[in-house]
Amino acid sequence: MHKRRIVLAASLAIMGFALSACDGDEEGVAAQDSPSASASASASAPPSSETPAADDNSGDGGSAPAEGDVAEPGAKLKVGDRAVLPFEYTSDKKGTIALTVTAIEKGTEADMAAFGDKAKGMTPYFIKMKVENVGGTDLSYASLKLDGVLEGGAGTGVILMGDIPGKCDKESAPREFTTEGASYETCSLSATKTAPVTGAEFDEGDAYSNSPVVWAS
Repeated sequence: MHKRRIVLAASLAIMGFALSACDGDEEGVAAQDSPSASASASASAPPSSETPAADDNSGDGGSAPAEGDVAEPGAKLKVGDRAVLPFEYTSDKKGTIALTVTAIEKGTEADMAAFGDKAKGMTPYFIKMKVENVGGTDLSYASLKLDGVLEGGAGTGVILMGDIPGKCDKESAPREFTTEGASYETCSLSATKTAPVTGAEFDEGDAYSNSPVVWAS
């Protein structure tokens, strides 16, 4: 089946948009100035459409890990559950974090206005989370993004670079995020034209790239 993904980017000065497809076709469109949109350095790969179970237990898809236990690849959690995860931002910024998805909130199409014509018909979703420093290593200024998961488990096919100030603010770790117990809150922006976003996934690192940890509402 021919699949494609849409990449939308916003910056403080000029927004750029690209539509990329599996066969390599691309098109770019320049957009108007937007003082409300903030920049992101890069886009991640599209989320996996498969979320295998955390273990061999049948039925409910597993539960949140106990304090200090690292979440297994493929773990299925509920919004509000806390997962301890290995995390690497750069070769110098690595450690262990605890991640809690606190809410997945639906926005309106009007919220996507800063992203221009390519975003028409898209509904945004705000994935809000709390990040804790569990390992006590220096993770200051590191940033983390979760991808939205559609009802049924597929990815959205949309990669967003930017945020929606006041509704979904993407925050990096503060300077003080260097000790055990330090925490901050942030938000990842997702959007779709099709089924609703009902979950969020962590797919960073070799262990989780093909078997993400998924939080579902």
